[in-house]
Amino acid sequence: MLNLDPATLISRLFVLFTALTMHEFAHAWTANYFGDDTPRLNGRLTLNPLAHLDPIGSLLLIVAGFGWAKPVPVNPYALRRRSESALMWVSLAGPLSNFLLAAIAAIPFRVGLLSLYDVYFSAPHILPSLAELLWTFIVVNLALMLFNLIPIYPLDGEKVVTYFLPPQWQDTFEQIRPYGPMLLMALMFFGVFSWIINPSLSLLLRLLLG
Repeated sequence: MLNLDPATLISRLFVLFTALTMHEFAHAWTANYFGDDTPRLNGRLTLNPLAHLDPIGSLLLIVAGFGWAKPVPVNPYALRRRSESALMWVSLAGPLSNFLLAAIAAIPFRVGLLSLYDVYFSAPHILPSLAELLWTFIVVNLALMLFNLIPIYPLDGEKVVTYFLPPQWQDTFEQIRPYGPMLLMALMFFGVFSWIINPSLSLLLRLLLG
């Protein structure tokens, strides 16, 4: 039986409607900036969460603390007419937005207005404290950033890394790309992502929170 207290549920709902929405909006805005109107024509150049949220990804974020939104459709050929690096920047925009959100939310902790003591040792309650809300917000945003930067298709990191690879390595990535979703599922099943993400997540939390 899933034991999800009201304070945690409210915190995750807040993250759901902000972090995932901003991630996809950042992709859409950057693509539009580089001349691709595909996201705008598909109604994705908006901060309305209903335009971005995926039912299964949203449910998983609520019950497990990690999920995803609907990918923003992008036309790479429209982007390349403006810049060869445009697709890389569009892909990087989503993870960067999550890092910026986490960094902003960490400011009250960093300057001493809030304490992690309030997160770990608060009494049970229905509504989350501001410290609990921001802590959940920071952790999930950083986890989303790190997960999406993994260089496996269809994650953002695959397009970012491909841009910096020599041409012969790019061909190799193209051959691996069709197997990306299956590879992701296998890595998730065996818990490999926790080995990859947790050390970096801990480091970033120490850097942001002091």
